[in-house]
Amino acid sequence: MRAAGVAVVGGSIAGCAFATAAARAGADRVVVLERTYGELTDRGVGLCVHDDRYAELAVAGYLDDSIAWHRLTRRHWLTRDGSPSGRLLWDQPFPFRSYHWGLLWRGLRERTPASVEYRLGDTVAAVANVPAPAANGTDAANGSAAKGIPANGSPANGTEGPAGGTGGASVRLVAGGEERFDLVIGADGYRSVVRAAVCPEAGPQYAGYVCWRGSFPAERLAELGTPAAEAWPATAAITVCFPGGQCVLYRIPGPEPGTLMVNWVFYTEPPATGARSDAPAGIPPGALAADLAGRLGQLAERHLPPYWAEVLALTPPVRTLLQPIHDLDTPRRTRGRLLLAGDAAAVVRPHNTSGAAKALQDACAFEAAWRRSAGWSELLAAYERERGEAGRALVSLGRRLGRAQVEQAPDWTTIDGPQVVAWWNSQVDGATGFGGQALAAPPGR
Repeated sequence: MRAAGVAVVGGSIAGCAFATAAARAGADRVVVLERTYGELTDRGVGLCVHDDRYAELAVAGYLDDSIAWHRLTRRHWLTRDGSPSGRLLWDQPFPFRSYHWGLLWRGLRERTPASVEYRLGDTVAAVANVPAPAANGTDAANGSAAKGIPANGSPANGTEGPAGGTGGASVRLVAGGEERFDLVIGADGYRSVVRAAVCPEAGPQYAGYVCWRGSFPAERLAELGTPAAEAWPATAAITVCFPGGQCVLYRIPGPEPGTLMVNWVFYTEPPATGARSDAPAGIPPGALAADLAGRLGQLAERHLPPYWAEVLALTPPVRTLLQPIHDLDTPRRTRGRLLLAGDAAAVVRPHNTSGAAKALQDACAFEAAWRRSAGWSELLAAYERERGEAGRALVSLGRRLGRAQVEQAPDWTTIDGPQVVAWWNSQVDGATGFGGQALAAPPGR
């Protein structure tokens, strides 16, 4: 199956992956419409990919070791007990690779085939399905000839376009003008313009709590009194638990080869003052008011063992951001010739450690469906069937983990190791998706 044109709205991680998928699968033309100019805004945050998910994505050709990564092997669950580093609750196996968001995006962007048109500064105002041409060769909606669609109701490349059905999709740009494509993919995140056309009733739901995020060069750990190697092995992720929240810390690759950064995420109740903490966009780095920055320091001193509070204090305010926790599951991923990808389709709370893998798996599933489908209806139905189910399961698990770890956390002062293991197993019992679900069918190449 071939196509005259595919548009990808959004050029982030999901957008780059879907552009690659469409080009590899056989699209004649792939256009990425990215609203920003230059490189995408890099907030310096980290992310993780489970070893098993990486192995699947590497076989499918979406990841490899050329993109900088850092090995994680254990997750230390800690709680405050009066000691400098806290009491160890559980030493959990944690087979993950950590990534710097900006370096991962750059690697995926460089892997995008040269045939892909990556257009910067093209902001999309709206998208819409285009009715298939009528039998007389005119556009059934307005009686005019449809651009790129022949009079027989089917694109010249053999894809279906029955009378009364969908003959493609249109993209209207903020700068003016409209373009037609056989398929429009929404990889434009939780504020997706494409989702507004696919399922306008769906939107991000605020979970009732926030996370503070920050990062700084790992070499600054030497400024603390306790040697970093003693308090925090380089391959360990740390989870410090306290009533109503937790703080997760791990190392990620730095922007310079061979360097590392400390990346941390601090889940807690929303601040009582300051900017709206439930707004999906949150407060970006460099925009945090002094009173909010002070609030973060107070929370760290109150809830974290001294060593970990000192670690957070090494973060300059310009590298600190506030992100409200939301999730989103759309009732459908496709409508006509429109398709949702990544966070435009499903936003999963970060507790799953699955966001990047989910976006890349969406692209992988899309390519696999394309290769085994004879036409658009078959392709879109297969993608909907596979990724809709996977997205719903991930969102459900994220909500379960959020309730157990933040909203309804146990009394960590009275819990011991075996109880922590039982508590964890009760969260994931019968569920799949911590670190992402197994990829159903990698594309044949």
